[in-house]
Amino acid sequence: MNKLQAMAVFVQVVDTGSFTRAAQMLDLPKASVSTLVQALEASLSAKLLHRTTRQVTVTSDGAAYYERCVRILSDVREAEESLSRMRINPSGRLRVDTPTGLSSEILIPALPAFFERYPDITLEMGSTDRPVDLVEEGVDCAVRGGPLTDTSLIARRVGIINFVTAAAPSYLARFGMPAHPDDLARHRCVNYFSAKTGKVYDWDFNRNGERIEVPMPGVIALNDSNAYVQAGLAGLGVIQMTDYLLTRHVEEGRMVQVLPDWVSDALPVHIVYPQNRHMSAKVRVFVEWVSEVFANHPQMRLGARPDFAAAQV
Repeated sequence: MNKLQAMAVFVQVVDTGSFTRAAQMLDLPKASVSTLVQALEASLSAKLLHRTTRQVTVTSDGAAYYERCVRILSDVREAEESLSRMRINPSGRLRVDTPTGLSSEILIPALPAFFERYPDITLEMGSTDRPVDLVEEGVDCAVRGGPLTDTSLIARRVGIINFVTAAAPSYLARFGMPAHPDDLARHRCVNYFSAKTGKVYDWDFNRNGERIEVPMPGVIALNDSNAYVQAGLAGLGVIQMTDYLLTRHVEEGRMVQVLPDWVSDALPVHIVYPQNRHMSAKVRVFVEWVSEVFANHPQMRLGARPDFAAAQV
């Protein structure tokens, strides 16, 4: 039995909670995964996992052994990378997940420079506004906007998201320009709902210490940021969306900022990855690259605020 391989298989089974998912992640037959774990238990004379037809859970001995395995495997990978060219030329498949609008508007246009710098990395970039389970779905790291609720993840804050309230000229010509957030109660708004909970998000406005947070009336709600912007461009109603998705449309006259004196709450942007997963060289360079892209972006860098001239119709 290859003890290091058996330890790695055991860790993957614990991380995914399933022999089947562990086998898929490791590209091994399920029978081989089961055999390696059984051989490991036999060599230790200890039961590491509770197995039922519905789930796999770790025993108390298994939990203690798992923590040691994670540290040992991490040390081994660190030692291997320190003696290899991977620190200079990271390589291999890297799976990441990013929000839809941020991916299409900021990260993907900047990727040619990333691949010029790291030509041996193969990137698999999921683009979704649905929060993914990094461990279960085999994602190395993810870019996330908003407050973090998963304490099992290590997070690095890399940027800020600001929001702008806007509407299409065709909509404003029909319904008029709101002068105060209270006026929106008489308007149509395009709402955004959580892909995870289905909850429609309220809108917030701040000005000179006054804060207003209210649900908005609307005939449509969406859960994809690019589709949401398209609904605004179609004149379906007033929208409140990230400034990096609206800047171009406002500057080119397809959208008009409304309530320019009112500011909405900004949200932090983090890169997250599992705390029990070794931060490989390819993950490290991707994290640094994203941080660099945001630091050089006028709307994503920390401290940035939207700066549109109030439009007239």
